[in-house]
Amino acid sequence: MEPDLFTAAAEERQEKDPAASPLAVRMRPRTLDEVVGQQHLLKPGSPLRRLVGEGATGPAGPSSVILWGPPGTGKTTLAYVVSKATNKRFVELSAITAGVKEVRAVIDGARRASGGYGQETVLFLDEIHRFSKAQQDSLLPAVENRWVTLIAATTENPYFSVISPLLSRSLLLTLEPLTDEDIRGLLRRALTDERGLKDTVTLPADTEDHLLRIAGGDARRALTALEAAAGAALDKGESEIGLTTLEETVDRAAVKYDRDGDQHYDVASALIKSIRGSDVDAALHYLARMIEAGEDPRFIARRLMISASEDIGLADPNALPIAVAAAQAVAMIGFPEAALTLSHATVALALAPKSNSATTAIGAALDDVRKGLAGPVPAHLRDSHYKGATKLGHGKDYVYPHDLPEGIAAQQYAPEALKDREYYSPSRHGAEARYADAVEWTRKHLGRKRT
Repeated sequence: MEPDLFTAAAEERQEKDPAASPLAVRMRPRTLDEVVGQQHLLKPGSPLRRLVGEGATGPAGPSSVILWGPPGTGKTTLAYVVSKATNKRFVELSAITAGVKEVRAVIDGARRASGGYGQETVLFLDEIHRFSKAQQDSLLPAVENRWVTLIAATTENPYFSVISPLLSRSLLLTLEPLTDEDIRGLLRRALTDERGLKDTVTLPADTEDHLLRIAGGDARRALTALEAAAGAALDKGESEIGLTTLEETVDRAAVKYDRDGDQHYDVASALIKSIRGSDVDAALHYLARMIEAGEDPRFIARRLMISASEDIGLADPNALPIAVAAAQAVAMIGFPEAALTLSHATVALALAPKSNSATTAIGAALDDVRKGLAGPVPAHLRDSHYKGATKLGHGKDYVYPHDLPEGIAAQQYAPEALKDREYYSPSRHGAEARYADAVEWTRKHLGRKRT
């Protein structure tokens, strides 16, 4: 809502008594140059730079924007910076509490401010995905006629949650998850800054690492945990936030896991071997350790995709699609919800029938190729579509399998040196039993001799 006397009084109190506001609020950037991460959105001439008045001159005014990103990546912060940096009228609404009535009141006020005083209005609408289609429709005339410049924030995919007419009238800016280094820099600034903890406590490396795991790329979560732990340390008369203090404060144990060292590979190895051994409970344990330690969910998903082909293969043809779907979902949603998707895939893979036949088959074929067992492609299989191929004998006597009643042509396919080599040796586990029957039948009809 628009500032009033009570809001101004609250802001004045916060300036005099910083502890009256949470650390995450006090450490909000005051300018775009103080924003952590999102540098791809902050280049000179970017829509956000123009919103704060940098280069926003001439006939091309600033555009309305929709900020899309996971929690804690800076959507509200960017709107706050705009509110402080611009000389425009700034109004804030939340889609959780506001409705069409409030939106229309803002629009009417914007038209009066524009017509009466020549003052432009910036409307920040948080959680726009919670607005119904009718509520979003009410914004269209104001955005189209630029009675307001809209900054809308959402954690949901706007292509599903924001109406197309509003998307077409706005620029969609995608915020990326903050990196550990982004959060680390923010924590260190909060420890020393006058608006923050003013050097009253220090943060050892092991405690800082645990804070980064807790944060999971969420700046607000990181600062909230830091403030709570700092308060606990000071209450104990300590000037250092020890790991034990942080664990007690956030009620979350520090998992011994080095994402760049042996534990990273040891736990990942144990996860895959537990899936291979069909021990679903052990697999979930190692998955939980990786999640709790802040492992990159995309790394876990990649390992599951490999496992689906390496250890399950055709014993359960659905295993790979499940793992691939999990990887795609993880890339879209991130933690914490990605933990559910990874659990889903891990359980499915651990309980699936197992076969490494595809793994051993390609291994044996590669081994022969590396030994030089290749040889020329049989003439009847060579490409015969280009001019002159017929004169070379390419494609001659090739039998088209679809012309035969059983759809299989008994002709030589492999190079001469490998014509009787068999690489694929299927198991009879799960769905691969039917592949075992199929390969036995096809080899017989191809007239293959056993090696």
